[in-house]
Amino acid sequence: METTTRRSYGRYWAGLLPELGYLLPLLPIVIVSLSVLMTLFWTGVGLIPVFVGVFIALAALFVARGFGVLEVWRLRGALFPAITPPRWDRAARGGGALTKLLSPVVDGHYWLYLLHGAIVNPIVGVITWSITITWLSIALAGVGFPLYAWFVPEDSIGLVHLVQYLVDNGAVLPEFLINSVFHVAVLFVIGLVFLLTLPFVTHGLTWVHHAIARGMLSAWRSEELREQMADLSASRSAAVAAEGTALRRLERDIHDGPQQRLVRLQMDLASAERQLEKDPDAARELITQARLQSKEALEELRALSRGFAPPILMDRGLIAALESLAVRSPIPTHVEALIPADMRLQPELERNAYFIAAEALTNVAKHARAANAWVRIEQRADDSGEPRWLDVVVTDDGAGGASAVDGHGLAGIAERVRGLGGTMELVSPVGGPTHVIAHLPVANGVAPAR
Repeated sequence: METTTRRSYGRYWAGLLPELGYLLPLLPIVIVSLSVLMTLFWTGVGLIPVFVGVFIALAALFVARGFGVLEVWRLRGALFPAITPPRWDRAARGGGALTKLLSPVVDGHYWLYLLHGAIVNPIVGVITWSITITWLSIALAGVGFPLYAWFVPEDSIGLVHLVQYLVDNGAVLPEFLINSVFHVAVLFVIGLVFLLTLPFVTHGLTWVHHAIARGMLSAWRSEELREQMADLSASRSAAVAAEGTALRRLERDIHDGPQQRLVRLQMDLASAERQLEKDPDAARELITQARLQSKEALEELRALSRGFAPPILMDRGLIAALESLAVRSPIPTHVEALIPADMRLQPELERNAYFIAAEALTNVAKHARAANAWVRIEQRADDSGEPRWLDVVVTDDGAGGASAVDGHGLAGIAERVRGLGGTMELVSPVGGPTHVIAHLPVANGVAPAR
């Protein structure tokens, strides 16, 4: 069940300075935004009959986009959640230069940015800036009043005027109400109340701007869904392609390796059977060769079986399986696990992480001319602290210059990672070292202990 944590008073104070940094410059920003956008847009509209107005109006849309981006950055600087911007090439994708230039006219986001920068934000900004300045001024003036009260003439203090007015109209007041020390104390308390509530006010006012920006300056939910569907389709295609490539490679390896040795083994045994009575020594030699052929075929089958999930992965987890893989590697391989050894991830995630490491190490052994290899496993969390990515990093000290060529191991790793919805990085300068980095999404977190 999802739980919500209440924001503590200390966290409000922690966000006070960033929020003031957003609110205090607000008035000059919205005034400049209002002046520039209104001038450009209405000048452009007025000059449309002479055609040049079209470009001035387009400039207003592009400038509005700039002010909107600035607003999103400033809200992010105020420690509010990031706002996903729209894709600006959406309306002009595949078009020419003129189409791209005129695309803001048919892109609703540009018009929303113009409405935000020329009307909505100036109106709301003037109100929120005024409240901020008023609240902050009362807080600072009241709390600091005891420090400078003795330098301020009494007839300039509003509270003194109020008390004097009541006395002049016949009100009988206690002596302490007329005392100047009481006036100082009252103003200090008022200032203290405003100061203690200032973080709530700045957070609320900044939240208003963030809510408006989230509604007017962010990508639409329908666009996000379309992009997610496109990514899902691409990932599914990549997964199918990776599976087909893996099956074809396995078929080729079996045909060229163990199958040929088993055919040779069958022929040697048949020859030994024919020579058994006529030439026992020759038969013995053929049987010896057949035994060697069977041993080599068994070793090749064991090597090919590494493409399947080993029992140790199912029984003892990813770290133990990677350590076993490192022991079997033909070059010295070192495993660095930055996750707890007893942590169990989802079985599918562990299996794919193992395959990626195994394929990368095979590629190192075949092509890298390396003396050592390293495998690192670590988890990365998102802003909420939840683990969202599992990183598989395979490094070698070989010659470098590796590339993901179609039909080869690195391309297969890239296809597998894309099929899982992740990304792969390949850093391999000539002379080495080579880093193969796979970022795998942790879709469902960790699995229960088995």
